[in-house]
Amino acid sequence: MHDPRLTPARGDLAAQYLEGTVKAARFVAGDEFEISEAIAPLRIGPSSDSELATQALLGERVTIYDRNGEGFAWGQLNRDGYVGWLPDRALTRPGAAPTHKVTALRTFAFPGPSIKLAPVDTLVMGTTLRVAREEGDFAVTPQNWYLPRRHLGGIDEMAKDFVAVAERFVGTPYLWGGKSSLGIDCSGLVQVALNAAGTGCPRDSDMQRDGLGRALDAAEAGRLQRGDLMFWNGHVAIARDAETIVHANAHHMATVIENTSDAIARIMAAGSEILTIRRLT
Repeated sequence: MHDPRLTPARGDLAAQYLEGTVKAARFVAGDEFEISEAIAPLRIGPSSDSELATQALLGERVTIYDRNGEGFAWGQLNRDGYVGWLPDRALTRPGAAPTHKVTALRTFAFPGPSIKLAPVDTLVMGTTLRVAREEGDFAVTPQNWYLPRRHLGGIDEMAKDFVAVAERFVGTPYLWGGKSSLGIDCSGLVQVALNAAGTGCPRDSDMQRDGLGRALDAAEAGRLQRGDLMFWNGHVAIARDAETIVHANAHHMATVIENTSDAIARIMAAGSEILTIRRLT
């Protein structure tokens, strides 16, 4: 059974690379596009009120297989393979390869070399872009956006501690399908933090449970280490140490640091027990 979240296949249409593995009326190669908006919603259906599955950030590449002529395009994100519907307005033809990424939680793009100017956009951590030149304290993009240099890093720059990245999101509002400091969910927090540290990561918590690290046995699970991932049904949290976790959750409607034992008891009272704890190294 193919996971529809990761398989660009419908009864009427499927990606060319899936021919011979799925059934569809026709197969298409698709066209590569680039996300042109700061944050673009990827939804499970072609409408603005359809459920938000995830988000794509400025500079991400996506392969588009279908456009419905009513403002939505169906495709697959190149970075994590997620499939869904994006607004047409958020797509542009790919430009030159990015040279930098946003390493701050979020930053402003100014129309000139002054922080007193009204920003033209707000960019979030993980956004990739091309820097054409540097001017004083600013990095300047080909479209003449001026971004604070201290909020950017080289495209290959990696954080040393993904847990520390996750901790920076404390206080961020909870948003189902979100993956930025403007709104984030539990698996989005894990994905953004691991990506910042150079580790590829699936999007949803069940994918992360099945694809990241190794499961701890009972003895190891009693001695949590920083960076261990704790999984419940539909939820994931990151261990900060032996006694606390950081996680985005709907109970607090925010990313919080919480006592591990308290969180386990609270979630168990709501009807869910820990499924597994996984260690990345």
